[in-house]
Amino acid sequence: MDLSFAASLFPYSVWDCWWLAPLALLLDLWLGDPALPWPHPVCFAGRLLSRLEDPARRWMRHGGPANEKWRGRLAGLACLLLLTGVTGLTVWLLCCLPVLGLLAVVYLAWAGLAMGSLLETGGEVLREVETRPEVQARKALSRLVSRDTSRMDRPLLRKTLADTLSENFTDALLAPLFWLLLAGPVGLWMYKAVSTTDSMWGYLTPRWRWLGWAGARGDDCLALIPARLSVAVLWLTDALVRRLRPAARLWDGRWPGFHTVARQAAGMPSPNSGWSMTACAWLCRARMAGPSVYFGELVDKPRLGPPEDEAAPWDKARLLALCALMRHSAACGGLLLWLVCLVPGLLR
Repeated sequence: MDLSFAASLFPYSVWDCWWLAPLALLLDLWLGDPALPWPHPVCFAGRLLSRLEDPARRWMRHGGPANEKWRGRLAGLACLLLLTGVTGLTVWLLCCLPVLGLLAVVYLAWAGLAMGSLLETGGEVLREVETRPEVQARKALSRLVSRDTSRMDRPLLRKTLADTLSENFTDALLAPLFWLLLAGPVGLWMYKAVSTTDSMWGYLTPRWRWLGWAGARGDDCLALIPARLSVAVLWLTDALVRRLRPAARLWDGRWPGFHTVARQAAGMPSPNSGWSMTACAWLCRARMAGPSVYFGELVDKPRLGPPEDEAAPWDKARLLALCALMRHSAACGGLLLWLVCLVPGLLR
């Protein structure tokens, strides 16, 4: 099979450019998302999607309430395809620029990963939760989560922060890195366009139920493999740290087995969010998920992690241990995934 055409559409995959993914990972974990003179690329995707909302809603409502479901889904799908196509084409053109193209490639690969900024933001929110009055702590956490924080006490704020950090292990790192390895910056940013649509529109509320359907289902499909890989990455990182650097193992939980993780994760409403959450909950010996309020509606989620009599409450030390687990897993797991993808290409 001739892959030259695919390689021209998706340049700088791991087989075309072996050094790009580890460099992007290093820059992300080292520098995070530093302040630059221009907005982050994901902001442009968000702005375009916001501009598409009004015409999409007008078309959705044109046929009356009886047709809103199928017209809304179709309008959302059209917006998703347009955003993904424009994003992919823009990134491809930037990658093909003479001289500056290589700089654009490095920056776009780096900017597409978000583990460094996630951990930095999580650390800032943790400081607010631990040191500020509850009103200010709730406000700080609300900038990071979509659930209602207005009535949360401090223990629940800590647990919600743990939920969010662990859930985003796939979205911030594994999924974008997976698509960067397979399809270069073009594939990475086409995935980010779908993920942005899901983040902005993918809610089961009256406002977004139909327009956000395509974005939510698209993100579910594109993150399906990375979400399950996240479990293997967390398990392998724990095993490596336990053997090679036991003093760095700040988390004190145990590995329950892949069957237990899969069984608990399958009970979550989202097909992907529960995998990394369940693994982190067991390794940190604390429980996650449970009933939560989103946009005024109670969503009944199962409890993830060890049984209540084995679990410890989330406190500052346990949240710092979770951040350490995620940072180690990002470095170890990211490099191992890179090697797994690189070796078959080199042996062709």
